[in-house]
Amino acid sequence: MTSRLQQTIQLQQKISPQQIQMIKLLELPTMQLEERIKREIEENIVLEEDTESKNEEDAPEKISVDDYIGKEDDTPAYKARVNNFSKDDKQRPVYITEGHSLSESLVEQLRFRSLSDEELLVAVYIVGSIDDDGYLRRDLESLSDDLAFTRGLDVSTAEIERILHIVHELEPAGIGARILQECLTLQLERLTLDTRPKRLALKIVTNHFEAFAKKHYERLMERLRISEDEFREAIDFIRTLSPKPGNLYTEGGIDTTPYITPDFLLDNSDGEMRLTLNTKGVPEVRISRRYRDMIKDMVAADGTVKAEDREAVQFVKSKIDSAKWFISAIKQRHDTLMRTMQTILDFQREYFQDGDKSKLKPMILKDIADRTDLDVSTISRVVNSKYIQTHFGIILLKSLFSEGMQTVTGEEVSSHEIKTILEECIENEDKRHPLTDENLMDILRNKGYCIARRTVAKYREMLDIPVARLRKQL
Repeated sequence: MTSRLQQTIQLQQKISPQQIQMIKLLELPTMQLEERIKREIEENIVLEEDTESKNEEDAPEKISVDDYIGKEDDTPAYKARVNNFSKDDKQRPVYITEGHSLSESLVEQLRFRSLSDEELLVAVYIVGSIDDDGYLRRDLESLSDDLAFTRGLDVSTAEIERILHIVHELEPAGIGARILQECLTLQLERLTLDTRPKRLALKIVTNHFEAFAKKHYERLMERLRISEDEFREAIDFIRTLSPKPGNLYTEGGIDTTPYITPDFLLDNSDGEMRLTLNTKGVPEVRISRRYRDMIKDMVAADGTVKAEDREAVQFVKSKIDSAKWFISAIKQRHDTLMRTMQTILDFQREYFQDGDKSKLKPMILKDIADRTDLDVSTISRVVNSKYIQTHFGIILLKSLFSEGMQTVTGEEVSSHEIKTILEECIENEDKRHPLTDENLMDILRNKGYCIARRTVAKYREMLDIPVARLRKQL
């Protein structure tokens, strides 16, 4: 075998760091963009918040330090950290207080129990394995193995089961349950009142839970030999219980209510639509004049730099370049978002007039990409996790996109229109005899929508509507 040299020419497409930065900024909603800009200001010393005038255009691209630097391109190490604190300054701690979490509350309740050190350790480990819903979803064998490996405790599953029953006695009721049936049973057993609906509800949950979950109501009434009114009272009693006991704890818990900050604002007060980008709270940035003046002072009239200043100039130059890239990416993000949203607004103008979903046209990402001359992936990043505030509510941009479907007359309609009809049919159905997917398919076909049963099932699942059997009521 002989070795030889060979020349090859390859054409590769690589994304520059500036493009990667632009892509990441494009995906960020308004709230995260604000945090990202503030973090960049902290990391880049030449960037500062423009507080003088938001309308004043700062053009850092006119500043070029390439003329000030010699032919050396290596960037040496340079420390810009400085201690600006005086000896007289006292750091005052900031105390942030909030209520106990669910786990902390459970551990605190355990300490009032008469438990040995080993039992308390096992109980605390069980509490740490409970999820936010209040369920213990890990099997006891896994807990026993974890205690052996991490704590060095040889605890049998029977002993863990015994200590788990102690956890079941804590507040809120139902905490530490492994399945829904156990959760409801624990809550019913905790109630002190002794009424017939409560006893009947406990009997249903304990002995006939599978039939109850499948809503085989007639079969249950026949087995229990009770009237429909008695059964309805028991069902109403069960509905007062919580399927997620973790949600019953509210002190210092996590606020699960979503807070949405719209990325776009649409004003339609005078009959004319005016679209703006929501920049409230988003700081405007610029390159600090202090560092501009500093670098000019270190450069001589002939463009040379002293040897002792070259390291500092090279460092500031790299920071200015990074700042210029960041400011340019922010501006490009603004232009891309407005360009895309304006195209969506023009495409769905009838819908944005009054918010009637039946007026939504079939629209996919490629439709907007073709009209904006942007890539489909760019449109996907723009609409991802973005919201627009209108006079009829805050709308998720992704919800405006839907597939098209033709009626028997050849008219193309949006899937939103079909979903609206499905919701109306299910809302007005006889709850004793709910409409099956096949019944819904026949109704849609009678209205002129050629749709298959599996498509009806897909739309029903997208609307988070259960099957007919689970919608049955007395």
